[in-house]
Amino acid sequence: MELDSVIHILAGSTLGLIVRMFIKSISGRQKIFTSNNVLIVNVLASLFLGIFVSLNITNKNLILFFYVGFLGCLSTFSSFIYQLFYLIQERRYFKLMLYYTEVFVLSFSFFCLGHFFTKIWIR
Repeated sequence: MELDSVIHILAGSTLGLIVRMFIKSISGRQKIFTSNNVLIVNVLASLFLGIFVSLNITNKNLILFFYVGFLGCLSTFSSFIYQLFYLIQERRYFKLMLYYTEVFVLSFSFFCLGHFFTKIWIR
């Protein structure tokens, strides 16, 4: 991998981490991400992804910065999986199914909103 590619990924991931920690700090001072924090950052990342996909960007460095760096660090798939595991351990199966459905439905919905509103806006 080229050095400029690494720099773009590092810059994007740094910005993604800052935004994720900001969201964590304004939604409560928990030591780990709660299900609400994970939902917020995943929905926000999905909205940004929908906007970015609709713009049809082909610049390699911008793709590395935003897709790989920023969105890769902003979204919290591992925290999402941890929350699912925690709910299984606690035998909270209804909450597990509700949370799982909530994350996927809202994330997909916000991706579509970002995509369609951007398509309408850039016409």
